Amino acid sequence: MFQGSMVALVTPMRDGDDSVDLAALKRLVEFHVDNGSNAIIAVGTTGESATLDFEEHCMVVEHTVQSAAGRIPVIAGTGANSTREAIELTRKAAELKVDACLLVVPYYNKPTQEGLYRHFRAIAEAVAVPQILYNVPGRTACDMLTPTCQRLAQIDNIVGLKDATGDLGRARELIDSCGGKMDIFSGDDATALEHMLLGGRGDISVTANVAPRAMADMCAAALAGEEGRARSTDATLRGLHDSLFLESNPIPVKWAVHKLGLIGPAIRLPMTPLSRQYHEPVRAAMRQAGVHLEQ
Repeated sequence: MFQGSMVALVTPMRDGDDSVDLAALKRLVEFHVDNGSNAIIAVGTTGESATLDFEEHCMVVEHTVQSAAGRIPVIAGTGANSTREAIELTRKAAELKVDACLLVVPYYNKPTQEGLYRHFRAIAEAVAVPQILYNVPGRTACDMLTPTCQRLAQIDNIVGLKDATGDLGRARELIDSCGGKMDIFSGDDATALEHMLLGGRGDISVTANVAPRAMADMCAAALAGEEGRARSTDATLRGLHDSLFLESNPIPVKWAVHKLGLIGPAIRLPMTPLSRQYHEPVRAAMRQAGVHLEQ
């Protein structure tokens, strides 16, 4: 259903009051349509979902869908650590005509594996929209294990899993055991190439915010089995894969997209602007990727 380079889109904000900048959001959508991204994830964790209120969250999804106008799939981040809230967000996103929803493992409250199964099953049963699960234990302090993923793969509208563990052994295990029932995507740019060569269907990417054409080309080559071309392109992106995590995501990537001239510099507390000592490493990585800096 979905494949290739799927950008985990930043949410642009205005300087001064940190309100959502809808004009810049439209520019970002056009940028990704023009540069070959295969899907847009609106209001995922890279989109600062944790600090947007319900109305802002829905507004960003609505305007992303409107700007995309059917030219590129839109996947809405609708996860929460409250099952009721996740259902409400997912239901609203479905009403706004998204192509799918992305649901992160509940954070902070650390449910059991049975709790994870029941959480995601409840959302899938409540809202018929296609759903992609998202396991990122480094952020959530809760790891959804392969047997739980296997159980959830039996639910018809759970169509994919974003695996952001960066563990290629885990990736192989998931692809072998769940790949026939749901698609497995990388959520870790540094290992995305290897993940796809193992049979993963694409990458939900931070790097694609900055170098969308190269990420799309790399993913296309990897999915086509053109390993040499994929590795050659990925080599130019290696600096971005690393430098965009010099501070907590999305701090570096928002700074980089600002330097492309696409958005303002604002980021919402408790996140703070990129520390000055990291400016040159990110600039150097952008230059290595062939990205033209406007600022």
